Amino acid sequence: QVQLVESGGGLVQAGGFLRLSCAASGRTFRNAMGWFRQAPGKERKFVSAISWSSRSTSYADSVKGRFTISRDNAKNTVYLQMNSLKPEDTAVYYCAVSTKGWGTMINVEYEYDYWGQGTQVTVSS
Repeated sequence: QVQLVESGGGLVQAGGFLRLSCAASGRTFRNAMGWFRQAPGKERKFVSAISWSSRSTSYADSVKGRFTISRDNAKNTVYLQMNSLKPEDTAVYYCAVSTKGWGTMINVEYEYDYWGQGTQVTVSS
């Protein structure tokens, strides 16, 4: 079993930045990892994903050029650097693991097997 714990969320002003972390325990060897977010009253949506080797990354159009995903396999941790934050980025952010590895469907929720509890990000205008 894999357990994931997100941290780094908080309240920031528009134009500010945050760095989210997701620490994993249990087996994550050769797994892809990703971030999703869910705003109040809305569906959970894909944000970004990264392969085990970090050779492949993917971003939602809404965050391209502003967010950067990375991972440190020695620490079993994935990060999401969020810059130039907008009020539309306000959401609960979830970390997830896909045991299927990297593929064409890494932006789809059902590709992921394990989920963290989420961390709140609020961006004020």
